[in-house]
Amino acid sequence: RPSNPIHALIKNGNKKCTLTMAIISRIIFSPPTKQASTALLLRSTRVTNFLGPKPSNKIAIRRFADKTTSNGTAATENATSAGTKTGGTGSSSSSSSSSSSNNNTTWWNDAKFWGGAGAIAGWGMSGAAIYDAVQSSPEVISLNMTGVLIVYSSLFARWAWIVKPQNLLLSACHVTNVGAQINQMRRALEYKRSNGEDEAVNDILMKAGATAVAGAAFVLGGPALQNALVNANLGVVSTVAGADAGPFTVHFWAPMSKWLISGASFFELDRPTDKISLAQYSALTLTGFFFSRYALLVTPINYTLCSVNVALFGSSAWHLGRKIKADFL
Repeated sequence: RPSNPIHALIKNGNKKCTLTMAIISRIIFSPPTKQASTALLLRSTRVTNFLGPKPSNKIAIRRFADKTTSNGTAATENATSAGTKTGGTGSSSSSSSSSSSNNNTTWWNDAKFWGGAGAIAGWGMSGAAIYDAVQSSPEVISLNMTGVLIVYSSLFARWAWIVKPQNLLLSACHVTNVGAQINQMRRALEYKRSNGEDEAVNDILMKAGATAVAGAAFVLGGPALQNALVNANLGVVSTVAGADAGPFTVHFWAPMSKWLISGASFFELDRPTDKISLAQYSALTLTGFFFSRYALLVTPINYTLCSVNVALFGSSAWHLGRKIKADFL
């Protein structure tokens, strides 16, 4: 409403000036003008509902980089423009936008598709271990690769259980693979003992025990160490320690175990082809291919997992190509 100066003008009898000032003041201090002024500073995320109650004069604002919700505010800009053009509702425009987004999801962007394909390839790896146990002699078993696969599948069984979207097929596959690889390890060690290589067997068992103890110590002491680093306010170190896919989570260690698989393959690039398992390396090659894409579609996004699967695909495909060339070409 007009302030005291306007009342003074009314008393002085300057009706024309008073009327003009009153109109200007009413426009400047009216609620719609205040709302428009606020909206110019930060974009509003309010979505009006045509069939709902009359919206209040309050305006909802959000800061830069604030996350929007999935119930309509995420599509505010599109909903507002569509509502202005058609006179329709913002909520219906938001629903249309959400439906359009769902309809535009293709196999290339579908985490469940790539996760399912990766799980099937993983089952192929478990099946390869079971097949080798039945058909192949124990001398072709790589103890380095088998040990790495046990650690790898143990970590990925946990990762597949907690990642979003959850991948139960992949988790079950890795649990099965742990059992299959342990059986392969048993066969290889028994073969070495039968050939009088007791010292080599004892050395392998001691390394396996040390690895198990170190892993258990890290699992038990990890949370306390993580809290200490985060609360110490050490800048980048504290940020990395508290990250969703940081070194205190399985999101970090599962890909790192896969780097060990790729490393084992890289260190044995000249391995004799008669000691290469066709089934095992076929499964590893497919796993690397599918997970290179799958890692970019899960939550949290895992770039480490993507890079290691690119490397795994290359090294495994190299061995697979050598095996096929030696046996079939």
